[in-house]
Amino acid sequence: MPRLRNLHKLLDPEIRAKNLRALRWEIRGLWWDLARPAMPDPVFVVGCSRSGTTITYETLAAAPQFLSFGWEIPQFWDALHGPLNNGWESEAAGAEHARPQHRDAALRYFYQRLGPGWVLDKTCINVMRIPYLHALFPEAKFVFIHRDGRDNVSSMMDGWRMGRTDGRFELSQFFGPFPEPVAIEDGKYREWAFFLAPGWRAYNRAALAEVCAFQWVSANRLALQARAGIPPAQWVQLRYEDLFERPVEMFRDTFARIGLPFTAELQARCANLQPTSVVKGAPKQQKWREHNPEAVERILPMIRPMMLELGYDPDD
Repeated sequence: MPRLRNLHKLLDPEIRAKNLRALRWEIRGLWWDLARPAMPDPVFVVGCSRSGTTITYETLAAAPQFLSFGWEIPQFWDALHGPLNNGWESEAAGAEHARPQHRDAALRYFYQRLGPGWVLDKTCINVMRIPYLHALFPEAKFVFIHRDGRDNVSSMMDGWRMGRTDGRFELSQFFGPFPEPVAIEDGKYREWAFFLAPGWRAYNRAALAEVCAFQWVSANRLALQARAGIPPAQWVQLRYEDLFERPVEMFRDTFARIGLPFTAELQARCANLQPTSVVKGAPKQQKWREHNPEAVERILPMIRPMMLELGYDPDD
């Protein structure tokens, strides 16, 4: 009788598709274990959350040469080295944490789900893991995008408050309960959102604007520190603001640096680029002046040095 009660599951198209997909992954995984087919080192789009990584990733993924998931895979990367196996230190990882089996696991994961080819990955926590990824994939290329700290912090504050239009940013969905109490913004937020940077515990009872400023500074500081160890030919650095001011030129240069043709189709796409927001309102520059002006003004001293280092004028 139990088998008869479950018969409808065998006939459900979604369940059948899920089972077939799992079977295909299993077969590909077995083939990977036996043959180890060649896979080129990936291209990683990295940047602080809410800095334009998604539109950058989607534009690059339009090139037919790339394989991509269409979503982030923080659970996979954190399983290799992350809070649940590093004592809740952070989601950052250095070259010293890289292991040969991590490279094998990543390539196997890619091959199982995407097949053979050149993988484009966009997972925001990887902005804190560039030396680790470079150690695993010495030929990998990194496309790093950054955004004016005032707008980025403001957008992150909106994300903490409202989540996504299609989900959540809170981290308990990946990690479960946190190891110690979190009471950000006088207890309004009982867990962290977006990512855990090194030193996160010091901000467990801070104001939300300070937390977001800490995250923005940490992400960009770790990226700039990592840049020194990446060969120049493997590093592309972009400004979010250029998505509005010069998108065609920005992506023409990016595709050239990666080694891909900038086709007429890609040029047309970039000429009509429409950055999207999964938080609140249409993207635009200086949005912080409408959303969180007083809070951003208060944390400006925290982000000023990094803004200057990234080429932004915090007084404009």
